[in-house]
Amino acid sequence: MLRPTVIKTLKPAVGSATVLARPLSITAGRMAGETGGIRSGGEAAADSFSKREKAGEDFYVKQKEKEKLMALKDKLRQQRTHLDELDKHIDELTKASGGEHN
Repeated sequence: MLRPTVIKTLKPAVGSATVLARPLSITAGRMAGETGGIRSGGEAAADSFSKREKAGEDFYVKQKEKEKLMALKDKLRQQRTHLDELDKHIDELTKASGGEHN
């Protein structure tokens, strides 16, 4: 009942009833999130393309993790340098004010 009403109301806007007369099962080829072939396990996952693809992905992930680790180490090095400078400044201030007798 609803389908003829929808087709009649949309027909002037679209101009062609053949586009709207198709069943929905034909127009919706895939559901959201489906990408095609099944490669989750079994015999399909053992081919050389899947192995090469997984190796490439693993390499990419390792490289990104390595970059992040290097950035964290650099930031840690900078913070340690800054803390050393602050310690020196505190020592200079305490010596200048006569707080310690060194």
